[in-house]
Amino acid sequence: MRSAVLFLVLATAALSQSTPDFERDIRPLLAANCLSCHNDNARASGLALTSRAALETGGNRGSALTWLPKALRHQDGLQMPPGRQLPAADITKIEVWLTAGAIWPTAAPIRAPKRDHWAFRPLRPGTLTSIDQFIKVRLQRESLRPSPPADRLTQLRRVSLDLTGLPPDPAETQAYEAVVDRLLASPQFGERWARHWLDQARYADSDGGSRDEPRPIWKYREWVINALNRNLSFDQFVLEQLAGDLLPNPTPDQIIATGFHRNSLLQIEAGTDREQYRVEAVTDRVDTTGTALLGLSTGCARCHDHKFDPLTQKEYYQLFSFFNNLDEYGPDLPPYSSTGDLQITHAPLIAVGPAADAARHDALRAQLLVLYAERMSYRGGESSGLPPNDPGDKVRTETINALKKQLPNLPLAMVMRERAVPRPAHILLGGDYLRKGVPVSPGVPNWLHAPADPIRNRLDLARWITHEQNPLFARVAVNRVWQRYFGQGLVETENDFGAQGAPPSHPELLDWLALQFINSGFDSKALHRLIVTSATYRQSSHLRLEVATIDPRNLLLARQSRLRLDAEIVRDSALAASGLLVATVGGPSVYPPQPPGVMQTGQVVQSWLTSSGPDRYRRGLYTFHYRVTPNPSMQVFDAANGLAACTRRPRTNTPLQSLTLLNDPNFLEMAQALARRAAATPDPLLAAFELTVARPPTSSERARLSHLHSIERDAFLTTPAEAVALAGPNASAELAAWTAVARVLLNTDEFITRE
Repeated sequence: MRSAVLFLVLATAALSQSTPDFERDIRPLLAANCLSCHNDNARASGLALTSRAALETGGNRGSALTWLPKALRHQDGLQMPPGRQLPAADITKIEVWLTAGAIWPTAAPIRAPKRDHWAFRPLRPGTLTSIDQFIKVRLQRESLRPSPPADRLTQLRRVSLDLTGLPPDPAETQAYEAVVDRLLASPQFGERWARHWLDQARYADSDGGSRDEPRPIWKYREWVINALNRNLSFDQFVLEQLAGDLLPNPTPDQIIATGFHRNSLLQIEAGTDREQYRVEAVTDRVDTTGTALLGLSTGCARCHDHKFDPLTQKEYYQLFSFFNNLDEYGPDLPPYSSTGDLQITHAPLIAVGPAADAARHDALRAQLLVLYAERMSYRGGESSGLPPNDPGDKVRTETINALKKQLPNLPLAMVMRERAVPRPAHILLGGDYLRKGVPVSPGVPNWLHAPADPIRNRLDLARWITHEQNPLFARVAVNRVWQRYFGQGLVETENDFGAQGAPPSHPELLDWLALQFINSGFDSKALHRLIVTSATYRQSSHLRLEVATIDPRNLLLARQSRLRLDAEIVRDSALAASGLLVATVGGPSVYPPQPPGVMQTGQVVQSWLTSSGPDRYRRGLYTFHYRVTPNPSMQVFDAANGLAACTRRPRTNTPLQSLTLLNDPNFLEMAQALARRAAATPDPLLAAFELTVARPPTSSERARLSHLHSIERDAFLTTPAEAVALAGPNASAELAAWTAVARVLLNTDEFITRE
């Protein structure tokens, strides 16, 4: 009797909790912890956990509905999983689910990872011939219709921000298609789309780690911009980044392209295990390759076979072996603590300049490496036990310093380079670099597509990834481009095309776009033009009641999406509106003003020498990005952190964003310049609106802002010191009032949103 009462009490308590969702909460637990022993083929103890019927039928002990909770809690001699117990919260989820009736969708059996998943199948040509046809057919199934086109000014601002990250010229008179062609041909196109790619490349200007030292990597960013502007075919764009150094007679640019996989974090703090962090950098390259280029969560196979996709642990370390042979900072090089030379930790480097100077730089660096090693040997190891001013050590140090002064002053770039002697690769048991399993050789997951030629090095890997027979490469690429234009991809989980990812909302359209991309020779600009000239892209973003009811998340695309601008584009738009923007393309990173004290938050206080002159007004793309102490105005608008591949930024809406637009010294300076620019025109309010939101003000907006201008001007007439404080030296009350109006416009939702 007491047992029955206890059971009822537990059952009631369980039911009082929210019932777990099978797809979200239960399926992943069963697949990750139970399926390897209890699947349709390997029925340990006669039990399969692949469906509701199999669960109820049970195995040698009868229905699992009765004894599974005890097995999970390791009671009565039962242990599931054997040798370890699930976290208490996970056990509770399963118990609550069982008590609530073990709701299991009849059409959702759990299977072992399958190789016939939709994303792993070959691309299939469809019968329709345009983006708009695919969208309309899908809408018709739900008795919906597309939205009408947005007005001309909205379309111009939308496509200008999307293609170049800058607002349109208020005097634009060209037809829409002509505007698109001009924007695609502009240097600013490469800057805008480079930022998207650099997020995936986890680009940053510093090492990360506890010291977070600055690194020479900006030439890679410049390469990305130039490659996009010259419309380098996307397959070649990727190939050169993975293996440009292995091409026959590679150019300096093709070697610089390999900076893609030198964006890994680097830990050089004294006392750290250099081999551990070298291995972490290699795994980062495998994971980034999977995420950025294949849309797969390859990192899930680092410690064991992937629980949901066919990728095995052995295949993971076969991919690992491609990047394990890089010649880079590790235990076979002098540590930073003994050299203080960042060029040692950042090597291999390419010196960019005249061939003779570059060759001299490389020769001197080779000599320095020998001298550093010899000095460390003289000192007896990494930590010198010599007395201060030891004569032998002093001579060696003076020789090193004299040689460093002879180095040509050339821009440097971190690049990839193969070791002369290959480094063996092993399966790392549990992902632990100290626990080496069986050796592995370079290889690829053949279940995606079988390589036509032997796979030996990174160049072969790059060719395999970019091959038109790879079912993921083109799908993932076009989905990412689509995501930038509509806020989410046709596959919403843009970083996971595997079994745990979302299915495509328009599978036929996805394959059609991928085939168009392949057949064009991977022509990226042609893909952009195809999308932005479609009626689907050009339609209004206004919310319609019937659409909101049936498709509240706009997955079917019966309208456009309103998207808050990226962090860099908020800055760029304000610079453009104010007239301060310096349009120089490429070059080293710059240091715009930021609040004092930001750099004090790192373990090692790095310098931030605020740029003056033109560098003060460069695009946000060029702002120096420290991983540990990032620029606050960028972070508040959700800029990528550079710690891992970022395929989609979050879009938050917080009070800090408004406070930044009002009070950050950059935006105040831009408001002052916008006020001066507008005040110099016959109709300042019209000019300010056209410069910020690319349209004239409505009558009510004109009335409200004219009133604001009037009361602000009257107030500043009585407090001229406050006018100067707001609008700058020698500012009149009139200019200060227009500065107040400019601050309002730069802080509107419309200004920081792409309609």
